[in-house]
Amino acid sequence: MVTIQLFTSVVLYLHYNVFSVTAWSVNNFLMTGPKAFLTYSSSVQVGAQSGIAECKHQFAWDRWNCPESALQLSTHNGLRSATRETSFVHAISSAGVMYTLTRNCSMGDFENCGCDDSRNGKIGGRGWIWGGCSDNVEFGERISKQYVDDLETGQDSRAAVNLHNNEAGRIAVKATMKRSCKCHGVSGSCSIQTCWLQLSEFREIGNYLKLKHDQAQKLDMDKRRMRAGNSADNRAAIAEAFSTIARTELIYFEESPDYCMKNVSLGLYGTEGRECLQSARNLSQWERRSCRRLCHECGHKVEERRTEIVSSCNCKFHWCCTVKCEQCKQVVTKHFCSRKERSSAQLNNTKRRNRNHRR
Repeated sequence: MVTIQLFTSVVLYLHYNVFSVTAWSVNNFLMTGPKAFLTYSSSVQVGAQSGIAECKHQFAWDRWNCPESALQLSTHNGLRSATRETSFVHAISSAGVMYTLTRNCSMGDFENCGCDDSRNGKIGGRGWIWGGCSDNVEFGERISKQYVDDLETGQDSRAAVNLHNNEAGRIAVKATMKRSCKCHGVSGSCSIQTCWLQLSEFREIGNYLKLKHDQAQKLDMDKRRMRAGNSADNRAAIAEAFSTIARTELIYFEESPDYCMKNVSLGLYGTEGRECLQSARNLSQWERRSCRRLCHECGHKVEERRTEIVSSCNCKFHWCCTVKCEQCKQVVTKHFCSRKERSSAQLNNTKRRNRNHRR
């Protein structure tokens, strides 16, 4: 178990400390380790990448936009926050790993795994029975738990919160599965159906967990008992705090920092310079309010910038065998958060306050 844990920590440490979701190479995983785990390492890589990519999509127009600093989940690298946002990172990463392992299992990528046919032939409901090839989520859950949860070596409250959110991510994969059916009967009468369970699109899992993030519950823990470390009193305090929390819910116990402001020590860059949306088509209400949320409410102004984009257009096929295109130019207007210029009166007031403070 020690070997598996060490291998797991190295694999995920490599992932969470990269600065580009697409910069990974499968070669990062070609290292010494248990043969069975090396078999799954590529899927773990892809799954973790898909989780972080989904995180960036879900928070693209939020003040916190899933920056690279959020990817450092390992508890041995000093990042021990347990905020609402890190609860989502743990959940979506765990879900991504489980999702990819499950999908690859059903596709026959692993010798020791295939479809889940354990219920085939059993009555599922009125007019249908289990059959076909259900996605093997039990396999994906078991292997992903060994990879992701083994990263948490501590026994403190933060480790417990992270493990809870990891599990909530895996539960989300199962909660969003869909039943697919095929009709059987004379002349397409569909007198009986065979049905199986399939993974939903990963975007649906991201939407599900984003809602859980918005409804995340703050854990109320006795700080004096928490300071007891890995003691019986501390473990009792953790168990007591978790007793009222459902396994499906995301939890946190630290308030989030001010994401409007730049904080280098926390790896936060603030909202100055961030793009926001104002006039694009088919925007959601959340996207339409992005300029107010990212700029105005953070004390910035909205700056309009126009850029000229050159792209290929009016392409035609010429026999044989070339495609010729024209170069088209298009002026695109984008909006960004920009620092407000302070008036002379505001500058004088600031200087006066500084003089008074020095006195």
